[in-house]
Amino acid sequence: MKHILHSDERVVEAANNGLIIHHSPLIINCTFVYKGDYVHYYIKDNTYFISNEEIQGLDKTSWEKLLKSDKNVYYFNTQLSKEARVMYRITEPSMLELKEESLEMLDRTDANIKGIDPNLVHLIERGRLIGLNSSYDNCIEWALKERKTKWRVHLLGLGDVGGTLATGLRLLGRDSIETLGIYDRDEKRLDRWERELNQIKFPFMDEEDFKVEPISYDDLFNCDMFVFCASRFIPEVGSKVKDVRMAQFESNAEIINEYAKLARQHQFKGIFAVVSDPVDLLCKCVYKTSNENEQGEWDGQGLPPDRIRGYGLGVMNARALYYADQQAETRQYLKEGRAFGPHGKDLIIADSINDYNHESSMYLTNRTIKANLEVRDAGYKPYIAPALSSGAISLIATIKGEWHYSATFMKEVYMGSKNRFKDEITELEKVELPEQLKERLQTTYDQLKAII
Repeated sequence: MKHILHSDERVVEAANNGLIIHHSPLIINCTFVYKGDYVHYYIKDNTYFISNEEIQGLDKTSWEKLLKSDKNVYYFNTQLSKEARVMYRITEPSMLELKEESLEMLDRTDANIKGIDPNLVHLIERGRLIGLNSSYDNCIEWALKERKTKWRVHLLGLGDVGGTLATGLRLLGRDSIETLGIYDRDEKRLDRWERELNQIKFPFMDEEDFKVEPISYDDLFNCDMFVFCASRFIPEVGSKVKDVRMAQFESNAEIINEYAKLARQHQFKGIFAVVSDPVDLLCKCVYKTSNENEQGEWDGQGLPPDRIRGYGLGVMNARALYYADQQAETRQYLKEGRAFGPHGKDLIIADSINDYNHESSMYLTNRTIKANLEVRDAGYKPYIAPALSSGAISLIATIKGEWHYSATFMKEVYMGSKNRFKDEITELEKVELPEQLKERLQTTYDQLKAII
């Protein structure tokens, strides 16, 4: 059998019984001749795999059987290191040869790549092809990990943010949370929130609501999602601190490192969700600490980077929406805008991904960055919107596999962007980035990289 990919974007399969034509908009100006069956197809536990190399421990199958399935297919990437994510959704052909993670993962390109198997293009077009990092010895286990519609969520820290976030989960999580476990070192506070949360009830419900349960320290990582809301230091209202999130970094890093080590001890396979500030930097702390042995040496035996996620960008998008709606010149953000980067001074607001205007984008960015200071100037701590927009709403969206804002791993940095966590796999939104926006993204990326 011979496969030919013509420059008019058609894949022609020549078979004994005639020609089958597949339209292939993903491939532009590319000539390909398939010279042999170098691709191997495998199956295990009703899950399909594709590899350019032979894999031990998997049963061989055929492309025809794989094609009849409607499930995801896992493509072994042998070029990524162990300092990259375990799994990622392949949304364009250029990702087949991904060698390292970078900001380019956010930029959509019309790749002019020769030698792509049309079978793989077929799967990419249908959103079914998943990159699997073969440098992880247990990568197949990750591919076979159980997919659940309802998660056990455990939350640490019931202060202003944690308590408000838990309230949001209680109200929004009926169809996505199996149980909500809560923990705080203050036993009276823990008792109070167990009572309060379990007394938030909708009347005349047809089905039983999920329970909120106090949990022990040793049970924190017996869950599908661990939510870190603890914080040792929050600047008082009226203080002269200009960058509140960075003022929290050192003290919160010390706390979170304790739980990173605990996650390692429990061989945690769920999502480690960071809500305390600064989320992007604390995510990097969790990744680094969980992958170090008792001597402080890197061994890669902790959490993979894509199991750690930071939740701070949701509220920045919400604040940008608030300000954008106040004048006609910026209202395009409501439908076309995007937020990138950290929850702080290096934030990036783009007024439109279709018709980017740098002046409008910088205006919205500056207003959004200063939004929390405006609440502080009024005499209040700005924790309600962050706890709900960045926290509860975004966490529920993660569980449901819906698009939301959070910080995910891109090489050496946790970078906030629009993404979704569907089928246990992170998928980043890829858009055509204008040059000015690319420059802003690179500057923020370099700033985050320099801190740790």
